[in-house]
Amino acid sequence: MENWFYVYILASDYNGTLYIGHTDNLEQRYKTHRSKNLANSFTAKYNVTQLVYFEKVTTRAEAQIREKQLKKLSRTAKIKLIESHNPHWLNLGASW
Repeated sequence: MENWFYVYILASDYNGTLYIGHTDNLEQRYKTHRSKNLANSFTAKYNVTQLVYFEKVTTRAEAQIREKQLKKLSRTAKIKLIESHNPHWLNLGASW
């Protein structure tokens, strides 16, 4: 069985505040962000709860590198990336 790692982008709304992270369990991590159990976290403070983009990679190191690459992109580039895969900014984690 393969283990996957994910690099993801959450948004507060269409074209809203963005958050980039990585995890080895995307569904669980998404639920943690959405629950706002960590009241002082960035995602809770700015209501960043919509999963709008993710990539699957094979190693944690690769996920960390890709997360850093995405964080360095301009906001415009991040939005273009999201919209190239999810033009309507659908919440990809809505069924979880």
